[in-house]
Amino acid sequence: MTSDKIVRLEELEQRANKLRTTGKRIVATNGCFDLLHVGHIRYLSAARALGDALIVGINGDQSVRELKGAGRPVTSESDRAEIVAALECVDLVTIFPEVRATRFLELASPHVYVKGGDYNQDTLNAEERQVLQKIGAKIDIVPFERGYSTSNLLARINKIKK
Repeated sequence: MTSDKIVRLEELEQRANKLRTTGKRIVATNGCFDLLHVGHIRYLSAARALGDALIVGINGDQSVRELKGAGRPVTSESDRAEIVAALECVDLVTIFPEVRATRFLELASPHVYVKGGDYNQDTLNAEERQVLQKIGAKIDIVPFERGYSTSNLLARINKIKK
């Protein structure tokens, strides 16, 4: 049941520790996941393949607006969390209000942190990198799925509407 997978940020550390004590290798990633598309699915599946449990942090509505601009998100944070939690490859989902994933990463304390190929070690946020260094997490960049983008999808939808 997906509701079991969705945890409040305040519960994340405890749930992650429970996974860790059972010997699970924890992988974490984060993003907006505004309109889920095949690029997201491939990315999340690739992330999950790097460990035994995948924890996904979802940017809250306000932080998505700050990151993506007016009109975003298209889908509410609670709906986005439920959709991502419904995926078989995802073990836990939490919503974090900040633009940066720093606190999410501190609480999840993953063995591996995954970002998509549109990032590299240098473009990763410095504060996030510091937290990952502190907890000893490996950073893994999975290949970018060209041709898949929520922004492009929305542009195509807007074209159709006209």
